[in-house]
Parts: sequence; structure tokens; C-alpha cells
Amino acid sequence: MMDRMWIIWLVLLVASIILEAVSFQLFSIWFALGAMAALIASLLGAGLPLQLVIFVVITGVSLVATRPLAKKLNSRHTATNADRYVGQPGVVIERIDNVKGTGQVKVMGQVWTARTKDNSEIAKGAHVRTVALEGVKLFVELTE
Repeated sequence: MMDRMWIIWLVLLVASIILEAVSFQLFSIWFALGAMAALIASLLGAGLPLQLVIFVVITGVSLVATRPLAKKLNSRHTATNADRYVGQPGVVIERIDNVKGTGQVKVMGQVWTARTKDNSEIAKGAHVRTVALEGVKLFVELTE
């Protein structure tokens, strides 16, 4: 069994690569690197304990070295057309009252459900500025 350990490392390497290819999340690439290093160690005649140490060390080092970069690449904000409403002026067409769950504004010709971040009420006809977009609600503040 020990002389065929390379087969197990090869299977783990291939499975990790396949999992990485279908997930697109940089999830298993570190295991693939560790399995490749352990596979090489196995083919060079290293014992099982050394192979396991190599697998764990290479996997851990590659994870620690590249995980911050992977998280940064995966956490990019995707801008949408709706983002253009933030910062735009609007007019309240239905009184904004967070407690009652009412309020609508017209911004850039479109009617949106509106709320305020500070729970203040804003009367119909008031001029506002959009400060945030969360789901299908615009958060607005009163302009002077």
C-alpha cells in the first residue's frame, strides 16, 4: 500500500483541480498544490509521514500566502445601472415615514420606495438627495 501512495495523491490532485474548475471560487487550489508536492515526494520514495507533513505544510503555506489576494479578487463590487441613482436629487411624492413603512420619491423620472437612514419623516413635495440604495429602496435625506 505504501508503495502505491502516489495513486492516492494523484487522485486527490485531480479531484482538487476538477473541484477548482467547477467552483470558480479559489476553494481547492491549495489542496491541489499540497497534493502535487506530496505526489512528488511519494514518487521520490519519501515515507508516508513525510508525505503527510509536506501536504499539510505546502497546503497551509499556499493558503496563507494567497488567501488575502483571493478574497480581494472575489469581493469586487459589481456596479449596476441602479447605482447611478445614489447622489441624485429627487422629490417626495408620498410622505416618508419609516415607522408606518410609507414613502415614495421620484428620482430621474422613476418612482422608488423611499426611507430615511435617520428615521426622520419627510413631507410630500420636499426635495431630497439619494444617499444609498438597498434592494429596491432608496434611502434619502432632506436637502436644504
